Amino acid sequence: MKQVYRSKTAFVLGWVWVAFVAVNAWDLTVRFNGKPSLVAAAVLGGLTAIVYLVALRPATVFTEPGLVGRNPLRTTFVPWASVADVTVSHSINVQHDEQLLRLWTPMSTARERARAQRRAAPRPQRPSRFRTEPAMTRGEQTAAEAFAGKTHADWVGEQITERAESARRREEAAGPARTTWSLDAFAVLAVALALVVAAIVVP
Repeated sequence: MKQVYRSKTAFVLGWVWVAFVAVNAWDLTVRFNGKPSLVAAAVLGGLTAIVYLVALRPATVFTEPGLVGRNPLRTTFVPWASVADVTVSHSINVQHDEQLLRLWTPMSTARERARAQRRAAPRPQRPSRFRTEPAMTRGEQTAAEAFAGKTHADWVGEQITERAESARRREEAAGPARTTWSLDAFAVLAVALALVVAAIVVP
């Protein structure tokens, strides 16, 4: 079963930008007036390429055979048994085959880290005859304890470690990692570059 982890905020804002560009592209097509329209299209194309590379494309994907890290320009596949170590700072760092894979998403910001640490700190209880907060169910309490002091990146890092250890217990083969260039990323960049060239060349 495939599981995909990414920055939800960046993903949603990325698609909002795509919708904005689609409306403007239609408007530029209908009201085409030469050089100004081409310049506007080039600007929109360049910004859309950046949004795609940093907001829409990056993802951390769990598959049955291994971990897939989709970064802006490359995709890396690492078999679970080949994962040697996982550390989390602002990003998730996966050590494999004496190499380091930095996953672009999910990332841990300083603000998110501070918020997670505040969640983990015990809250002072004021003596009161009346309960002012609803009691958590057992499931909610378990979830709160599991995430106490952890960011989303910490949790995903732990899931990678658990899958790697499970693969080694099953004595799965630790095959080599595979890294490939992203054709879709270069296609988006090529379209953006073509729009910029057209805006420069066409009088």
